[in-house]
Amino acid sequence: MQQFRRDAFTFDVDERGPADGPTVVLLHGFPENRSSWQAMTPALVAAGFRVLAPDQRGYSPGARPLKRRSYVMPELVADVLALVDTTGAAKVHLVGHDWGGAVAWAFAHAHPDRLHTVTSLTTPHPRAFLKAMYTGDQALHSWYMAMFQLPWLPEAGITARGGANFKRTLLQAGLDEAAAERYVAPLRERAAARAAVNWYRGLPLSPPVRGNVTVPAMYVYATGDRFLGPKAARLTADFVDAPYRFERREGRSHWLPEEEPEEMARLVIEHAREHAN
Repeated sequence: MQQFRRDAFTFDVDERGPADGPTVVLLHGFPENRSSWQAMTPALVAAGFRVLAPDQRGYSPGARPLKRRSYVMPELVADVLALVDTTGAAKVHLVGHDWGGAVAWAFAHAHPDRLHTVTSLTTPHPRAFLKAMYTGDQALHSWYMAMFQLPWLPEAGITARGGANFKRTLLQAGLDEAAAERYVAPLRERAAARAAVNWYRGLPLSPPVRGNVTVPAMYVYATGDRFLGPKAARLTADFVDAPYRFERREGRSHWLPEEEPEEMARLVIEHAREHAN
């Protein structure tokens, strides 16, 4: 599979591994794209999994609406459901990083019957995140989310000087040169940058999730994450009513799929094999 469709949109997707293997769907974050999973995928394939990594809404050129309301969480979840339906699998193992983790949590709430497991790398449960915003220091970590609500200015900052300033920011945040270039390159186009920022602009318009997750869940937290604090990580367990695994990566940064791909693949494989039915 190289593409899948939902309504008028066409999404690009990488597929690797045996067609009859258990299916793992990998959801990237901001400002990444599906290439963020390329270092993890070989280990998953070697373990017998069918792996699908899409460019999500706004990152796929054929699925790039420009209105902020097009990026509310139910739309993002519906995109993933369309991919899961296209795979033909009754259930999948869903893994997300950063914004992809937020979508994975929301999908677990909306469609638990389509999941074997859900795994989030770095992103806490949304209710834990919100609680930490009010009762902890998460707001200090997330100051940029408010800035991204401004019109036109954030995407202008991303595309300025051919993306050079934005690339330098990513390098300072811990990404290596190759990864930073892979993510900056498509966002040099103003429409692509606007679409990526619209994930943040759609957040205030998204309905909150309610209740707790009811499928086996794993959350991997990096203590060196500049964007996500420890309180939300501690609180996430309170919002899972199912087998729950918490992994803490000491000194690691926000960019776990790029920084520790072999270890992240090992954890995903273990979690998936433990909850295969």
